[in-house]
Amino acid sequence: MIVVGAGPAGATAALSVLTREPTTSVLLLDRHDFPRDKCCGDGIASQAVDVLDALGARDVVEGWTPVRHLNLSHDQRHVEGRMARPTWVIPRTVFDANVVAHATRAGATLLRHRVRSVGVGDSHGRVVIDDTFSAKVVIGADGAQSVVGAQVGGPPRGRRAIALRGYAPTLPAVRGRQVIRYGVRQQPSYAWAFDRGDGWSNVGYGELADPSAGLTRTFFLDELERLIPGAAEAGTSWRAHHLPLSGWGWGREQPEGRILLVGDAAGLINPMTGEGIYYAVATGSAAGRAAAQALSVRRPERAGALHRAAVRTLLNSHLRHTWTAARLSRSTRVIEAGIAAAARDQHVFDDLVEIGLGDGRITPRLAAGLVRGLVRPG
Repeated sequence: MIVVGAGPAGATAALSVLTREPTTSVLLLDRHDFPRDKCCGDGIASQAVDVLDALGARDVVEGWTPVRHLNLSHDQRHVEGRMARPTWVIPRTVFDANVVAHATRAGATLLRHRVRSVGVGDSHGRVVIDDTFSAKVVIGADGAQSVVGAQVGGPPRGRRAIALRGYAPTLPAVRGRQVIRYGVRQQPSYAWAFDRGDGWSNVGYGELADPSAGLTRTFFLDELERLIPGAAEAGTSWRAHHLPLSGWGWGREQPEGRILLVGDAAGLINPMTGEGIYYAVATGSAAGRAAAQALSVRRPERAGALHRAAVRTLLNSHLRHTWTAARLSRSTRVIEAGIAAAARDQHVFDDLVEIGLGDGRITPRLAAGLVRGLVRPG
């Protein structure tokens, strides 16, 4: 089996296969050596850690201070609360390398190689990569511009966001917190500062990608500095990244057959928050399970259908709710109503965190809180 892309989705997929079928030959291909950096908010939610824990890899967050408080604001509206479960803010240079290390210790072979072409079906029905490698099953975990995904049509073109991320010394107002400040432009647009716990914070700004808006690095830095003064001025290591946002449900992205798509390559990014690590490891684990099952019964062509069914069961209801939440949050009135509802009720606060970082839903109490805030603002 071959996994293209050794980020959290791909490395988790490799680990998932080998946890279930330890004798499987697994080749991990990535265009970079590890450790390597990637534009990201670096937030690792407990929901993602749960997936890795089930595969024996909970220690990927060891040595990093858990963050327990979240601060949300828009203009004069704000709420700060203690999250029901902690998150960790870990640079991708560290986190991704930790997950890769688990995969290679389990038996995967990591090779630096930039994949340029994927062909379906040699004389033995195997998937061929660059006329050099072949496998009975291939998992595409090669990101938003997935070469593997292009072979099978990839995720449908939908909304995309763009974000700029850097690192800055932790400001007093950010210490011990994840801070999100919504902007004044088309929503959702926000600046963030997430305390890593080591004197530094992950900082950045993101919004929906609009080719006509003339978005530049200077614009992103100006918006970040305006919303979180001091964050951009002292920042360094800036990187930008396009994010393919999830739509209403999932399934068309994954055809039957021997090629499976996971994480960003499958178009799985929370459209409300831009979070993708939970989706990456959850779908990576599901893909590994589907591949192992198909290979164990010598039916590799069944892997795609098994994976599609598993991800639909896991995420489709949640994705419909995040799609709805993202549509609603285009309105600043809805954003402010949500913040106000979360400030009044810890349970609503918890619901917002769960839908933004895990596999939560728009609960009746969250919906009621939004209605109340819209009908009776203030």
